[in-house]
Amino acid sequence: MAAAPALPAPPRRGPARERFVNRNQGDWQPSAGIQALRLRARAYALFRAFFAERGVLEVETPVLSAAGNTEPNIDSFTARFDGHRDAGAAERWLRTSPEYPLKRLLAAGIGDCYELGRVFRNGEAGGRHNPEFTMLEWYRVGWDHRRLAEETVELVQRSLALVGRRAEVVSLGYRDLFVQAAGVDPFADDEARLRAPLAGIGIDGQGLGRDDWLDLLMTHRIQPHFPADRITVVHDWPATQCALARIRAGDPPVAERFELYLGRFELANGYHELTDAAEQGARFQRDRQVRAARGGVPPPVDARLLAALQAGMPDCAGVALGVERLLMALCGTDRIGDVLAFDFARA
Repeated sequence: MAAAPALPAPPRRGPARERFVNRNQGDWQPSAGIQALRLRARAYALFRAFFAERGVLEVETPVLSAAGNTEPNIDSFTARFDGHRDAGAAERWLRTSPEYPLKRLLAAGIGDCYELGRVFRNGEAGGRHNPEFTMLEWYRVGWDHRRLAEETVELVQRSLALVGRRAEVVSLGYRDLFVQAAGVDPFADDEARLRAPLAGIGIDGQGLGRDDWLDLLMTHRIQPHFPADRITVVHDWPATQCALARIRAGDPPVAERFELYLGRFELANGYHELTDAAEQGARFQRDRQVRAARGGVPPPVDARLLAALQAGMPDCAGVALGVERLLMALCGTDRIGDVLAFDFARA
């Protein structure tokens, strides 16, 4: 993969969008155009063929769980079971991803697997977000994040071919990206230096920490300038942004994580997966403490996932890809409603 070139001006939304939107105004009408819905069906067929030829097994896991996602920046929906009490916990959490049960399957020995299905995130509704959306998540046993990033690129390239496109591919480290695109060192510069490129865009910095400023630099100063015809893979993130990834020792240590962008759309987030049950449990507890400090109610920790890790999950890499984000990029639209049969307002 090539080194990153200098970043051009932000891409404009192309005319392709006109072929996929629904111009009818009645709110009983679908929010997407018929061509967009047909493209979604073709993409699903492509995903399944892609993994079938590689021997990756399609599975289904529960949508309702007795445990929730502790990640402080993701809010979950809850539901209540009114049946007999010995059936299990009455309070259930709608999944924000299928990650935890897929990892339990990996620990049970299922091998390479994937799931294509709906996930749910509370409070996320707007032009680019819908509270329910589709996620494609898969795991490769014995792989690291760099190898999985290459496979994710191939899947995105095949998806682009559905609309007669192909993209240049650029892969670079997180530090190199920030130095080249924003003129800051994300590992060494202090917060004042990190804030400087964001001057003049009206951000209230009260309560923001180092990782918040790095996220704002990515979303406001770097990501918007990715060319529309380019796949950008950013690997080896700050250890403080490890989520469920392994941390590789070094100076500085880095999280073995990648994100993939098609144009300015963030499509996928992948990890060389953490398999240490004690470390994973400690991360869950730190998440709960952050939630409690913000006045939130921490969801219950997934004890079954920790038990699976303790039993022995194999070395593996996993990635989650947002299907609507991919379809938005293929259709040339910034509106998630243009690729959903019925968005949240019409559901």
